[in-house]
Amino acid sequence: MSNEPLAYRLRPKTLDDVVGHRDFIGPETTLYKTIQKGHVPSMLLYGEPGIGKTSLAFAIAGTSKLPFYALNATRAGKKDVEDVVAEANLQGTVLLFLDEIHRFNKLQQDTLLPHVESGRVILIGATTENPFHDVNPAIRSRCGEIKQLKRLTNEDLLDLLKRALADDKRGLGNYKIKISDEQLEKIAIASNGDGRKALTLLESVYYASDEIDDIAIVNDWTLDQLAERIGVYGDKKGSQFYNLLSALQKSVRGSDVNAALYYLAMCLENGDIIAVSRRLLVMSYEDVGLAAPEVGSHVLAACQSAERLGLPEARIPLAHAVIEMCLAEKSNSALLAIDNAIHAIHAGKTGDIPLHLRDSHYNGAKSLGVEGYQYPHDTPIGTFGGWIPQQYLPDKLVGTEFYKPVIAGQEKRMAGIYDHLTSLKQKE
Repeated sequence: MSNEPLAYRLRPKTLDDVVGHRDFIGPETTLYKTIQKGHVPSMLLYGEPGIGKTSLAFAIAGTSKLPFYALNATRAGKKDVEDVVAEANLQGTVLLFLDEIHRFNKLQQDTLLPHVESGRVILIGATTENPFHDVNPAIRSRCGEIKQLKRLTNEDLLDLLKRALADDKRGLGNYKIKISDEQLEKIAIASNGDGRKALTLLESVYYASDEIDDIAIVNDWTLDQLAERIGVYGDKKGSQFYNLLSALQKSVRGSDVNAALYYLAMCLENGDIIAVSRRLLVMSYEDVGLAAPEVGSHVLAACQSAERLGLPEARIPLAHAVIEMCLAEKSNSALLAIDNAIHAIHAGKTGDIPLHLRDSHYNGAKSLGVEGYQYPHDTPIGTFGGWIPQQYLPDKLVGTEFYKPVIAGQEKRMAGIYDHLTSLKQKE
């Protein structure tokens, strides 16, 4: 067997070899028809590792027959780009595949601009990061296609695995392997939409299987051992991890316990307890808020416990926190209130602090008019404590309300107090 990985050997040579992505580059799409006629637009391909960005670039090159150069931005520099441009000046239009394009700095990306604009270099940039965050606008504007690729479906992966088993030139077709449809489906599910992982797992399973009469017999135990962690995805420094955190927060906000636990598990499998804890803590105040104010302290305790315990035990207190937040009453009134106050300041709605609220702990305060403050604790009001009507906002903002209570959980009681105090003020 070749020393080259199976995923590398099975890289598609033309668009007709591509598995999946039919909505983007399938035979019925305008892009497919355009490339078949020899016209290739510059494009940016965005998505998680293993979903086919590199394979698509090689397939486009094979179909278009254009001179093809592949660079990886983690290793290539300005000189490498200049060498490709020099080849374009000799050969005419060339196709440049630049993997991890977001790793190029502005100067390096700018080196490409005039050549992409002139059409001498057709650029296919690939990135695992959001190109609207990490690729220069000038490069983006010169790309006719910016496509976020979807993960391969289980059906796509099964198709890919069966091709690998049948291909006697580049795949495993010359090897005798006894593997069931159920085991192939297990590989597809474990690979989580990643074609490279699916082929790598299939190859690993072949090598790890016992042979009887020169036939590799795949057993479930071997497959389960190799597939144990292959479904994990995401770089804790990249946008996919932040997508997971976003999905976690939105699932908690939507009170979906099972979805929230799934995304929590995915986040923890990436190993970044600190980032997860920070997000959970802000969620307890942003999304649960005053409806269940005790949840904030509960989540803080869970996060501190998780950081002290470390993984894998950290998953237990964090799961407690996620479930409690999912099922707690929810209010975002505190978030909206502080944002309303900040917006008012930015809009120029400011005024002088009333004299009676200013610091008076110095000689001469009275001569400046700093007096008249009434101490609320001296005037009890029912079981609430001390309260007295006096002006607190600047003159220009008197009557302004930033806080709008949500009638949920414990905030319902707070809303009643707020309304009562507001009515007392209005009587003055």
